[in-house]
Amino acid sequence: MAEQLKAIKGMNDILPPDSARWEWLEDKVRALMRRYGYLNMRTPIVEPTALFVRGLGEVTDIVEKEMYSFEDSLNGDKLTLRPEGTAGAVRAINEHSFLYEGGKRLYYIGPMFRHERPQKGRYRQFHQVGAEVLGFAGPDVDAELILMTASLWCDLGLSVGDDVQLQLNSLGQPEERQAHREALIAHLEAHTDLLDDEAKRRLHSNPLRILDTKNPAMLPVVESAPKLIDFLGEASLAHFNAVRAVLDAAGLPYEVNPRLVRGMDYYNLTVFEWVTTRLGSQGTVCGGGRYDGLIEQLGGKPNPAVGWGLGMERLLLLLEEVGQLPGPAQPDAFAVVFPGVPLPTVMVALEALRAQGVSIVLNPAGKDGPASPKSQFKKADASGARFALVFGPDEVARGEVAVKPLRDGGEQQIRPLVDIARWAATLLPR
Repeated sequence: MAEQLKAIKGMNDILPPDSARWEWLEDKVRALMRRYGYLNMRTPIVEPTALFVRGLGEVTDIVEKEMYSFEDSLNGDKLTLRPEGTAGAVRAINEHSFLYEGGKRLYYIGPMFRHERPQKGRYRQFHQVGAEVLGFAGPDVDAELILMTASLWCDLGLSVGDDVQLQLNSLGQPEERQAHREALIAHLEAHTDLLDDEAKRRLHSNPLRILDTKNPAMLPVVESAPKLIDFLGEASLAHFNAVRAVLDAAGLPYEVNPRLVRGMDYYNLTVFEWVTTRLGSQGTVCGGGRYDGLIEQLGGKPNPAVGWGLGMERLLLLLEEVGQLPGPAQPDAFAVVFPGVPLPTVMVALEALRAQGVSIVLNPAGKDGPASPKSQFKKADASGARFALVFGPDEVARGEVAVKPLRDGGEQQIRPLVDIARWAATLLPR
């Protein structure tokens, strides 16, 4: 026998019934985006490597350790499987002059790739929902994006403050970060004996990321480090306070976390994360913030922007943990076809019902014809369908079908095979 091939470790198949949960979540996201006026965009999963090096920063974990990069054997181009969605979205905006007519609200859903050790909630191929607002500088869109995520949690049955908590910070502007950076380096240099190897490596290249350490031994030096918020100027503080004022007015609880910095270099001003304590170390469910310099950095005309990204695998794990995932998808009806019944009559009737929105499963006949009615009724019950459509020889000869309830013990009804549209709705959930 030929060797059986398997998926790459950390790149997982999504099969029924699990795929129905993904469709359910995607439907919730699309409905949310319609309510807020966000339009869908789709970008390639392969981009020029330079896009992420320039956009994310050369000394970020993603660029240094996690990108799937390769050289195109046809032309020598250096390419990378996208590790996140924002840089590609901005590249598309620039390339197509998409902000020429004004700002845009956009979203995307799709796979991302990072070369890291697979574990629960962290995979080499993972899926993100991203929302990006481009061309608007005010704090109102920062607040809108945060309120949008809170609305999504409500739609999904998650409790804000219990299942998920909001953390908020401001990174200010580059010159403010530079002043804080100098003070931070001086503080960390005074405590080099407490820094781990990773922190020492980042000390002069990206010291802000040290504040996001998960090493318990370093927490005292991090907690006592200068806080970026103390270096913010009047305009940055006004922007941050305006965002907070909207969240306060909406009654949305949050924590100002001065250690919150996010993982990419492009952020400025507002940054935020939605975290949970229900998934162990995989605590961040959604994160984002403002990135006003990225559009120009990637070759476009200067324009402000803000957005967030949400990990779908991790969100589904959280929904499963709190018992908010829907059950397997079930048909409205299951067709039970007796031997000898004309198949064209059955198929035409089922198509007429499906045209009215009724989902129906037909047990395929074998080479010797339909399975026994007893076997078909067992499959009808196992399918979860609410009704069996019984195509018996007597009923069909009279131009009828028997509709047998399978769940609530109701009375069997006889329905005509003509004018199906008149009674099809009785098979739909109320």
